Amino acid sequence: MKNIEIPLKNEKTLHYRLFEILPGALTWTVLTAPFWLSMISARVTALLIIAFFLVWFTRALAMNIRVLQGYSAMKKSEKYDWPLMLQELENLPDTLEGQHIVPKWHQANIERTRSLENRLKPSDLIHAVIIATYNESRETLEPTIKAVLDSHIDHKNTVLVIAFEERGGIEVERQAKELIKDYQNHFMHAFACKHPDGLPHEVRGKGGNITFAGRELASWVEQKGIDPLNVVVTTLDSDNRPHPNYLPALSYTYCLTPDPMYKSFQPIPIFTNNIWDAPAPMRVIATGNSFWMVIQALRPHILRNFAAHAQSLAALIKTDFWSTRTIVEDGHQFWRTYFRFDGKHEVYPIFLPIYQDAVLSTTYRKTLIAQFVQLRRWAWGASDIAYVADKAFFQKNSIKFGDKMAKFLRLLEGHLSWATAPLILLFAAFIPLIFNPQDYTANQLPIIASYIQRFAMLGIVITLFLSIKSLPPKPARYKKRRSLWMLLQWVYLPITGIFYSASAAIYSQTRLMLGKYLDKFDVTEKAVKTDAGTVGGHQVTK
Repeated sequence: MKNIEIPLKNEKTLHYRLFEILPGALTWTVLTAPFWLSMISARVTALLIIAFFLVWFTRALAMNIRVLQGYSAMKKSEKYDWPLMLQELENLPDTLEGQHIVPKWHQANIERTRSLENRLKPSDLIHAVIIATYNESRETLEPTIKAVLDSHIDHKNTVLVIAFEERGGIEVERQAKELIKDYQNHFMHAFACKHPDGLPHEVRGKGGNITFAGRELASWVEQKGIDPLNVVVTTLDSDNRPHPNYLPALSYTYCLTPDPMYKSFQPIPIFTNNIWDAPAPMRVIATGNSFWMVIQALRPHILRNFAAHAQSLAALIKTDFWSTRTIVEDGHQFWRTYFRFDGKHEVYPIFLPIYQDAVLSTTYRKTLIAQFVQLRRWAWGASDIAYVADKAFFQKNSIKFGDKMAKFLRLLEGHLSWATAPLILLFAAFIPLIFNPQDYTANQLPIIASYIQRFAMLGIVITLFLSIKSLPPKPARYKKRRSLWMLLQWVYLPITGIFYSASAAIYSQTRLMLGKYLDKFDVTEKAVKTDAGTVGGHQVTK
């Protein structure tokens, strides 16, 4: 069986290290290019900058259109009668009930299913939900379990797993076992799984935790004589609350999917659980991240696993579950599966939200730091660039060259844009003028750039509209003026784009370039604010 593991530090070849250096080297080249190009030719530099602005203006228009399309698709999906659709997929009735809200394509799916001989019925499918926790409080973890229970599905075929860390301490273990005891009767099976600390060749992260739990789940499935292809596993963080229709929609999609071994399923992460409580900069980042995930759902050619995602247990067994050697096990799982099956892998979107927390810690200062740490961890996905290059171009595989090259270039470009685009768009137009104050083109460049930026900023109107539409109900502890701040918060957009998003990407890529690896998953503190005025169990001043 081919090796799909990330090489250990002493196993990395010269070409692997060169590809680790590549994203950081490109980022710093692009960021410094306006300076050294301006010394060579102000006119050429100005033309290149204008071209860059026009490309991103076009991208901004496309993203505004897609976020509207994606938001509409998600809202439609929330309204569909998924339990009825599952029932009809199970029984294949001659006449479908017309008074319920179902999509037009449901009829076609029923007709197509009639001709299948060995089809998987929804009643044969088992959902396994793994909830990963480190040191989060019961106030964070219990609502996630309740959200799973609120799913519009029969839980006689649902398995609950609480995956907790030994390093979390005795209190975390006690809490996990108490929650299993309190809720186990609602599920087909439920258990808590303790991930031992300090296992060899593991980074301290979520990957090792859920992998350990996944192996225990696989053992239970084997003991029960269940086909692992009939088990679909959803992984959740402790603050992930799936929409009530997520599990039935996943059942529906899974049962209709040809060769589900080679597919994974991605719901839409929406960061609104505590959006009213988070500070304004964090609200802007959380809303932007939510909209970006909505856009990604409409782009299946670049859709990757992120946070909460689902995959068959059979595929997880084939990939030896998730990587225990990276802090970005979610996105990396796409590449593990892609190379395990020689490119025969796709991610199917599930147009239903998994509600998650915006970053919120016990103090404003801690929250600001925690947000950077979270984005820094996400940006560590740049480490996959070397992994993909190594597996695609330096190890034997039967993947079509065009496919693996396209995926590699999209991955590289995505991380390069993440680190450079906000800074180039804000400052690059003024740099040729500094070096060539007498040059006509250099003088005109800031004016031209400002016109392009003004048109592009019209998209903020769409962002404002959708950000208000997507807000959960305002907690009673807040006055009406809080709604006004939800609009005014967008003045932070340039700041959050530069000092959080771009700087986090630059930080991670520079560390990777220098070989200073992030080998510990820095858990984002998930504090909870209540009407009693508590955050994570500690009294706070409102």
